[in-house]
Amino acid sequence: MLHTPAAFTPMIHPQTHAAPLTFLCHRGQLLLRNDNWSLPPSAVLAALDVASARIHPVGVLDGQYYQTAWTDSDAVPGPEYGWHSLRALFGVCDEGFLGVAGRAVQLAEWASTHRYCGACATPMTHVAGERCYQCPACGMSAYPRISPAMMVLIRKGEQVLLAMHANAPYKRYTALAGFLEAGESIEEAVHREVFEEVGLRVHNLRYFASQPWPFPHSLMVAFTADYLDGEIRVDPSEIADARWFGPDDEWPELPITVSIAAALINAHRPPGR
Repeated sequence: MLHTPAAFTPMIHPQTHAAPLTFLCHRGQLLLRNDNWSLPPSAVLAALDVASARIHPVGVLDGQYYQTAWTDSDAVPGPEYGWHSLRALFGVCDEGFLGVAGRAVQLAEWASTHRYCGACATPMTHVAGERCYQCPACGMSAYPRISPAMMVLIRKGEQVLLAMHANAPYKRYTALAGFLEAGESIEEAVHREVFEEVGLRVHNLRYFASQPWPFPHSLMVAFTADYLDGEIRVDPSEIADARWFGPDDEWPELPITVSIAAALINAHRPPGR
């Protein structure tokens, strides 16, 4: 599951390091070597003329210092490099490294989208020692955005409910999920989303786990819940299909094993399914 490894030490203050590795981001993609998915050395930043103000510390993992930066240009330093999505690293890189990469991508997204004040359009300034941009004119502050979303696996005896989300990038059955609305708790969001998406009511909510999901800045909070009443009635704008899966059914494949959805479903998957 995507996570920050225990050996990782986050950094807010820039560090002086002889050979930092940089997550250089452009519109959600990372600059990587095409042959082995490795990060470029610091000399690449100079070659691409990345301003120092666009470089932010990430942290240290296994003695290696990592930083993140962003660029408006899609230029590459040579044919051996290319722009690749974070998802391209799934199943290729160590999950701990992926966790650091996810953190770096989110920090770059925050920095690149808060160059100007959202209230008065004044250029923002970085607050020393904080993950914060502040407007010198009106004082508005902008911290890295975190968008909480709930996920729930509904249980009904030996069956669980899985759904195919209409707007998901991949068409496969998974747990129900949705973003929180202003003013509601995560538990309230679970009840609302379940009823809106599939017309069911649930009870006995139990926390399962949480996971950062950097697409671009979500925090997934997963639960299990027991079926209470209702018949499946999908909202076609959100759900393409939903049905119960039990011990005698063929369960869906889960190729993206780093997601919390995979962990949640696999924890309730019948043996051999």
